[in-house]
Amino acid sequence: MSNKPFSWSRAIHKAIKCPERRFNFWWRIASYLYKSEITTGKYIARRINRNLIQKYNTEIQLRATIGPGLIVTHFLSVVINGCVSIGSNFKIRQNCTIGIGGSINRDKISPSIIIGDSVEIGANSCVIGDSLKIGNNVSIGAMSFINKDIPDNTVAYTEKSLVLKCKS
Repeated sequence: MSNKPFSWSRAIHKAIKCPERRFNFWWRIASYLYKSEITTGKYIARRINRNLIQKYNTEIQLRATIGPGLIVTHFLSVVINGCVSIGSNFKIRQNCTIGIGGSINRDKISPSIIIGDSVEIGANSCVIGDSLKIGNNVSIGAMSFINKDIPDNTVAYTEKSLVLKCKS
C-alpha cells in the first residue's frame, strides 16, 4: 500500500524487519504458488500455509482472494474460507470466522461470499452464508452474526440484551 513501485528487495526487507507483515508476506507467496501452474507449487503452498496456521493460529485458505491492504489485528482464531473474495483495505480482528453455511446444494453454483473494499470486522464475529455480498465501507460490530447481505456504507451489529435473574 505504498506509492513506490514494487521491488522484491523492499518486500523481503519489510517481511524481515516488520513482524506484523510476515504473515501477509508468506500467505501471499503461498496463495500465488497454489494458484500457479507450477507442478510442485500446490505442495509448497500447502506446507507454507500449514506452518502459518501453526505459528499464527490463523487459517486463511489458499483459494481465498484478498486484495491489498489486509490487516489482521490479532492473530488468534481467525478463519477465512476459500470461497471468499475480499476487496482491498480489509481489517479483521481476533476470533472471527468467515465461511459458508452447513447445507450446500451441490447442483447450484458454488457458494461464495463477496466482501467489498474498506470493510472492518469486529472481534468474535461470524459471517456465515452460502452466497453473501457485503458492500464497500462496511463496519461489522464485535460479537455479531451476519447471514444476510449488507449494503454499502453501513454499520452492522447484532443487538444484544442482558437479562439478569436473581435467585430466590
